[in-house]
Amino acid sequence: MAVSVLTLLTLAACGTESGSGSGSGDGSGTVRSTPPVTGVRWGVDSVTVGGKRSAAPAGAHVEIGTKGRASGSYGCNRFTAEVRIDGDALTVEPGTTTEMGCEKDIQRFETLMSRAFSGRLTAAATDKKLTLTTAKGDTIALTSQPPAPLTGTDWRITTLLSGSSVSSLPAGTEKAARIAFGKDGTVHGTLGCNSFRGKAAVNGSAVTFGPLVTTRKMCPDPEMRLERALRQVLDGKRTTYRIDRRTLSLTAQGGKGLGASAAE
Repeated sequence: MAVSVLTLLTLAACGTESGSGSGSGDGSGTVRSTPPVTGVRWGVDSVTVGGKRSAAPAGAHVEIGTKGRASGSYGCNRFTAEVRIDGDALTVEPGTTTEMGCEKDIQRFETLMSRAFSGRLTAAATDKKLTLTTAKGDTIALTSQPPAPLTGTDWRITTLLSGSSVSSLPAGTEKAARIAFGKDGTVHGTLGCNSFRGKAAVNGSAVTFGPLVTTRKMCPDPEMRLERALRQVLDGKRTTYRIDRRTLSLTAQGGKGLGASAAE
């Protein structure tokens, strides 16, 4: 898949640089240059099926490997798939996906995305945009995304971690929790119900949280369950963090943790 898309990008007009004897053939005396494709996280903007466009949820993305393998997220569940290359076309083979329960609207998008990102596709790229088109004319629109830094990023909490297990947030709280780290060593956000602020000392891949100051509202059970789970990770704990492009994971010493995506 990477080879196929890289070939297409090489043919696309993505920039210019001076050259001699190898111009573009249009009399401009320029040589085409292209952005890298492999190792880039492509954020999914939308899927258009039957002429109807559906915007992608935060976190939906595709990453293209160098050996004909694609992986990513439909918006809630993650997937992997093998890809066969045939010139400028690619064929996405049936792959694997996680099976977490998702919010109704996200589940609907995941169904559309999984059906579109399968079988024989053609690819077209311009600058930082990529479009994949099915044989029926349905399309997936994508944009390359730079890595997100820990500080200065609005992180939307998307999953709960317990050891090697990953679970979705309680139903109805999928957009309720966020966390942001300041360059001045502060942290703030929402726990699902109450907002919070405090200190967060970053040292290498570790973050040590000071006591959190929170509001004291009482909320419905799903929000309170989420809040209790997040406090096990953040309240006065030393955690380790890892960023994979635009995905953050925080894991406390006892194995409890959270996963988050950079808000778009």
